[in-house]
Amino acid sequence: MSPHHSSTPLWTWILPLLAMVTLGVAFGMGINGWLVAFATIFLAGTVFAAVHHAEVIAHKVGEPFGTLVLAVAVTVIEVALIVSVMLTGGDAKAGLARDTVFAAVMIVCNGIVGLCLVLGALRHREQVFQRQGASAALAVLTALAVLALVLPNYATTIPGPTWSQSQLAFSGVASLVLYGTFVFVQTVRHRNYFLAEPEPGQTAVSEEDIQLPRPNMRVTMISCVLLLISLVGVVGLAKLLSPTVETFVLSMGAPAMVVGVIIAGLVLLPEGIAAAKAARANQLQQSLNLALGSALASIGLTIPTVAVLFIALNRPLILGLDAKESVMLALTLLLSAITLGTGRTTVLQGVVHLVVFAAFVFLNIVP
Repeated sequence: MSPHHSSTPLWTWILPLLAMVTLGVAFGMGINGWLVAFATIFLAGTVFAAVHHAEVIAHKVGEPFGTLVLAVAVTVIEVALIVSVMLTGGDAKAGLARDTVFAAVMIVCNGIVGLCLVLGALRHREQVFQRQGASAALAVLTALAVLALVLPNYATTIPGPTWSQSQLAFSGVASLVLYGTFVFVQTVRHRNYFLAEPEPGQTAVSEEDIQLPRPNMRVTMISCVLLLISLVGVVGLAKLLSPTVETFVLSMGAPAMVVGVIIAGLVLLPEGIAAAKAARANQLQQSLNLALGSALASIGLTIPTVAVLFIALNRPLILGLDAKESVMLALTLLLSAITLGTGRTTVLQGVVHLVVFAAFVFLNIVP
């Protein structure tokens, strides 16, 4: 995923189109084993194509708008996957949004952040970033996570872990307010908090100095169209494959929550690679903007979307985490506040995050 986008790579055209063709064949002829295999390949490829086109648009608009565009595009994919699976799965999938959002937070804050810190430290020993931006992101993430995923267990209007309709509406509005305010602060009010700051004694490096030329308008418009096609392809293929994924998870004897982890992992994989590459290039600020921005968007956009849908459909929505998951969430938020609170990172912080991520994965497989 190079920052230089002077033309549109052929694979970013072909994969979304193949995804749409696969959808057409499935709806016309039904699904079989070979079609599942092709759909899986094209789904993964189309996710990468979608993120590539989001990156093109991101490089056109510049930082910190670039990381915001990428985070929102990835989250739209995630929300579409969650909604499509939940609507087809009935009440049995009432907890999928909770599972996927929680998994996204754990993958981002421990897996991606930990990997970025380790890779950056191995190459550059110590890295710096704007602690004001990280602190702002973590404050909003903490409020979003507790309001959406913890408080439903303790409300008394109806037994947890669900909200009443009025409580669900409030939670959705609160999530939008928090996320919208963060975006305003990131892009307008305190934009400098989210831009890389040179070390003392160094001269400031402009965005144009560290990036290759931005894509022209023609390439950008092509990417806008292909991004839309890619998103439609991802949603359709995810809906097509959701029964197969669930059957595979159950056949392995794993808990149902693993389905949410798979969805979150698939969607966040391309963005995780982009963040890791930025950390290795000594652009930890951009790396953290990508990672924390995607975690914020995951909660801030997913909760309002599913809240509106499930209120309209008058269906139950399970949001509250169980005790073990609440402890893991609290550990992650506390750890992130400590490790990202100084503006400097070493390999130690990265290893700690990766160990917590390993515990999250292990306890999902062996609950």
